[in-house]
Amino acid sequence: MEIRLEGTGGPEGWPVPGCPCASCGRLAPGHRRPTSVLLDGRVPLADALLPDGYLVRQSADGREVTGPDGGRLLYAVGPATGSPGRDADAPFDVVLMDLPDRPERLGDLRRRGRVTSATRIIAVHLGHRVPAESELARRLESWGAAAVPDGTVVDTASAEAVPRVRPRRTLLLGGSRSGKSEEAELRLAAEPEVTYVATGPSGGDDPAWLARVRAHRERRPAHWRTVETTDLVAVLSGGSGTFLVDGIGTWLAAVFDECAAWPDGTPADGHRAALGRVAERCDALTAAWRGTRARVVAVSDEVGLGVIPATPAGRLFRDALGRLNQALARESEDVALVVSGRVVPLPI
Repeated sequence: MEIRLEGTGGPEGWPVPGCPCASCGRLAPGHRRPTSVLLDGRVPLADALLPDGYLVRQSADGREVTGPDGGRLLYAVGPATGSPGRDADAPFDVVLMDLPDRPERLGDLRRRGRVTSATRIIAVHLGHRVPAESELARRLESWGAAAVPDGTVVDTASAEAVPRVRPRRTLLLGGSRSGKSEEAELRLAAEPEVTYVATGPSGGDDPAWLARVRAHRERRPAHWRTVETTDLVAVLSGGSGTFLVDGIGTWLAAVFDECAAWPDGTPADGHRAALGRVAERCDALTAAWRGTRARVVAVSDEVGLGVIPATPAGRLFRDALGRLNQALARESEDVALVVSGRVVPLPI
């Protein structure tokens, strides 16, 4: 089955005519026309009924089309309706998907075997939800998908999948409310199985903290699992899998608590011993990070850009976290700084 993408933009194209936003302002008019797909050069995919020879099924995954030659296409645009597709069905050859909207749909399709490493995934309905084409390409690369120019023709019989760029260890640094956690979640959104490792405190009855935790949970894909632990060595040493650790700063604060390492009037010898235990825990974490067989994305606070902490405890914690960030960065294939939602790669 031949698929011709006459347009790949959102309902009004990209840029949207007359839109004053920065995303639209960067592009020439008509850069991407509204999404329009022809099957075998003559059959509009949007038609309510397709001609004989095309088998069509609407599911919560999207519009599933099997062509006369057996080629399988999924068109996943708009809200999910109906029941999920049958996992026992053959996987799709090509998926056309509104990935900027809900990339976790791709992860769920992978989890259920409906998308495999041989499936070609093409982003459609593209528009000013994404700041720029360069940012779109960066996100799609991590999801194993691509955007193609308007007019591209794809044949289900010869479609080639886009390799996923999946560094084993990624460290994302940033200040408070920089967008580092959202970036970590975006990078893993299209994965079939992810364990979210929460290292922070439960928050007790603090309404502000509980609201923050709830917002994080609601943002994550429903098929992810969550583990609350400070035993990151066990997590990283436990075999393969994909983990999002959020975050290193809250882990270190918990370690300070567990080792009674805060400067609180403890005799000097006892405090030095406590700090030694903290250093041992940091060394063990670094060793586990170096040796892990899992894929892991970790979030940590960048401590080198702020004001000097006013208290001895704050300065002690800043120094310890800075040293730990450096140690983890040395053992990471991918390190980036997130500033105001923008990602700055930190090359070796």
